[in-house]
Order: sequence, then C-alpha cells, then structure tokens
Amino acid sequence: MAGLQAGAPSPQNITIHSLSRVLEVSFSDGAEFRIPFELMRVYSPSAEVAGHGAGQETLQTGKREVTLTGLEPVGNYAVQPSFSDGHESGIFSWDYLYFLGSQQDKLWADYTARLAAAGATRDTPMPAKAGSSCASH
Repeated sequence: MAGLQAGAPSPQNITIHSLSRVLEVSFSDGAEFRIPFELMRVYSPSAEVAGHGAGQETLQTGKREVTLTGLEPVGNYAVQPSFSDGHESGIFSWDYLYFLGSQQDKLWADYTARLAAAGATRDTPMPAKAGSSCASH
C-alpha cells in the first residue's frame, strides 16, 4: 500500500458512478480523476493481487464488468472497496488513488501488455484457486 506523503493532495469529493463503473475523485490540488472499477481491481494493492514483493503479482483477468458493492473509509487516509467478484482486501490510500488516476494511460498499457504476454484478454476468466499460501491483508 502506498503511504501518505506529507503535503500530498487529499480527496475533496469521492463519487461512485455505478452505471459507468468509475470512481470519480476530486483532489485538493484541483486534479480530478475518473478511475474505472476494473483498473482499481486489477491494480488492487492487496497481497492477493500485488503479492509480497516484486515479481509476486497475480495477473487479474475477467474483471471488465466488475462493480463496486461497497466503499468504506479507513481512518483519514484511505478507502477499502468491496468488488462484485468478492475481492475486498485492498486498502487504497489517497496517494494510491492519485497514482491510479494520474497514471491511467501507462497502467492500462502495462496491463494490456501483461495480458498479451500471458495469452489472455481482459475477459479471460481467472483460473480457479488451488489454495493460497498467505492470508489476504
């Protein structure tokens, strides 16, 4: 999870747009982002998705139609979304939401390249889990 940096912009308004499946976030520096739920889901900072270090990431597929089923505040520094596929362990700090919003083009390009390298598409179903070696955070 990205930590809070001193002086970093903080959200002024967060709006869930269920039909278009985007989270709209306005920050104190004037930046406004419309972050697709799919992007949030495939880049969740949870251990289940991001792993515990570089190279341990799990490529997320089949998340194009994912929706938010809940969004809970975590202190004064983050939100914890619940997704329609049951994923709810990622904590999105304000810094991380800003990163997702400001780097969308690069993140989408990286994601589609990783999908292509794996011979998958955004709609390929996730493989069934054979078990997990670590608990979700």
